[in-house]
Order: sequence, then structure tokens, then C-alpha cells
Amino acid sequence: MIVVMKNDASWDQIMNVTGHLQDLGMQVQVNNGVECAVLGVLGDTYTVDKEKVSLMDGVERVVPVQEPYKKANRKFHPDDTVIDVGGVSVGGPDLAVIAGPCSVESAEQLEGIARSLDASGAQFLRGGAFKPRTSPYSFQGLGEEGIELLQHARSITGMPIVTEIMAPKYVELFDEKVDLIQVGARNMQNFDLLKELGQTRRPVLLKRGLSNTIEEWLMSAEYIIAAGNENVILCERGIRTFETYTRNTLDLSAVPAVKQLSHLPIIVDPSHAAGRADMVEPLSLAAVAAGADGIMVEVHNDPKHALSDGPQALTPKAFDSLMQKVRALQTVLG
Repeated sequence: MIVVMKNDASWDQIMNVTGHLQDLGMQVQVNNGVECAVLGVLGDTYTVDKEKVSLMDGVERVVPVQEPYKKANRKFHPDDTVIDVGGVSVGGPDLAVIAGPCSVESAEQLEGIARSLDASGAQFLRGGAFKPRTSPYSFQGLGEEGIELLQHARSITGMPIVTEIMAPKYVELFDEKVDLIQVGARNMQNFDLLKELGQTRRPVLLKRGLSNTIEEWLMSAEYIIAAGNENVILCERGIRTFETYTRNTLDLSAVPAVKQLSHLPIIVDPSHAAGRADMVEPLSLAAVAAGADGIMVEVHNDPKHALSDGPQALTPKAFDSLMQKVRALQTVLG
């Protein structure tokens, strides 16, 4: 449940209510909002005399939270969360743009792409070092060498790096070397991995599973937050439907839905949703118009010879054109 304090509630009154709830065995998180303080209460709240709490000095009202996700819930945390990733904000007024190749293939490839992305205005460099592939015979990534190449590109451009983690055994490595740890769609419900990531303070980019509901997605975020790491960014990347014309079906309704249900920032990955480079631009612009906090776009210097997902990658020139249109759209939207 949550306890909404009055606008003029004093700190002593807030602490008095907090202490009372803690004495009953509850965990209490104090969120100081723009208009008032909100106390998020976790535990067996059925044992709490809600009427008694509502009559305490400084209390405006007591609201039960019916949804199974608590800490990811906007009721629990009314104000939008803004997450710092390597000195760049995600969730604030500025659009976060993450771009780069599906797979890190070589130092020359990555450095060239990183320089062009930086010049076009992308804030983050993404690249797969460990690649989850449907076929065991497909390119699986360069592993730790790929992370080292990403670090080198970061040292040249200053762009924070984003890459996908595959298993709990890599958490320590990623926590040390990666700015934003991506959890892919296939691992969205790898709960052991999510709990391990909750033990770090490193921001986590949590992709929606191929066939998962929004509530299941938010429950996965809850695993990370409940374990102690509140730095979670959600990523809509398309879901599996009966349609076969595109790789997946981009669920843009997830953007306003998440904005209503949760305080966490949400970005959109149009590349994996469409699986086609010619659709990345219109879907990116639609995501911005829908209110997404950012987009993640795959870019490759030679898509026809990419080792993975070449058909959905933009060239650096096409990405630069997209960025110009994104800026124009942002101006129109204000």
C-alpha cells in the first residue's frame, strides 16, 4: 500500500508514520514528490489498521496497491524516474538515442561506426559481445574481447556503452566494464539473472519478452528493483503475433501504458521489431511521437555483410538522416 502525506506535512510527521509502520514489521520507502511525500509500504499490509494510519497527523489518505509489482508502480513512486548512465540521463526531457551494430565484429568496424554515430548525435554506443542466436552454428559474438573493443570505442568518443548479458556468471564482469547492461528478450524471465543484477548499482536495460504481457514485464523489473537496484530502463522491442510480414509486431501502446503504470523510463527498439531497415525510420518517429524516452537503432557500416541482423541495420548515412528527422519532430512536439 502507499500512504500519501498532506502537502504541508512536516518531516517529524512523516517520520512518525514511518516509524509506526516499521514497528508493525513493514518496509517503508519515503518518496519526496513535487507536491507531497508518498510512503511506499511493503510487507503483509493486511495486518495494518489502515483507518488508524489515515487518522495520523499529516496523512492525506491510504491507498492499497492491487498490482503485484510494487516498487515499479507509479502509485508507489509518482514522479518519473530519471536514470544516469555514464553521465547521460535517460527519462528526462531529452530523448536518449542508443545506436550501433548488432554484433561487435572488429576494432576497425566498431571504431568507424562509433565515430559516425557520435557525429550524428547518438549518446550511447551499443554492440553485442555475447550473442544469443537461435542456431548454435550462427556467430555467437567475440565475448570478452568484444567488451574490450567497446571500451576502446568509448575511450575515443566518450559515449557510454550498452551490451547484452547472457548469464549470472558475467554480472561481475559487466558491472565493472559496461555502462548499461542489457537483458535481452529471451532472458526477461531469467529470474536468477535478474536477482543478481539487482545486487549491482549498474543501470539495466530490460527488454520485453517476445510473448510477455506488460504486467509480466513490469514484474521482471520488480525482481531487479526488489533486490536493491532501482536503475531499470524498459525497452519495447516488438512482440510475437500471427503477423509474418515483419519480424515482430511493435506494440507502441506499451509506451503510454507503461507511462501510466510505472515511473520507469521506457525506450523503443524499432530495429528488432520490424527486422527490416526500411521500417526503422517511420517506427522510430512513431515511438518519439508516442512519448518514448529514447530509441535504440541498429547501425552497420556494411549491412549486407554483417555477421548478424544485417537486414534490419541502417547505414551511418541513413542513421544521420533519421537523426535530423527526429530533431525536427522533437521541435514540433515541443
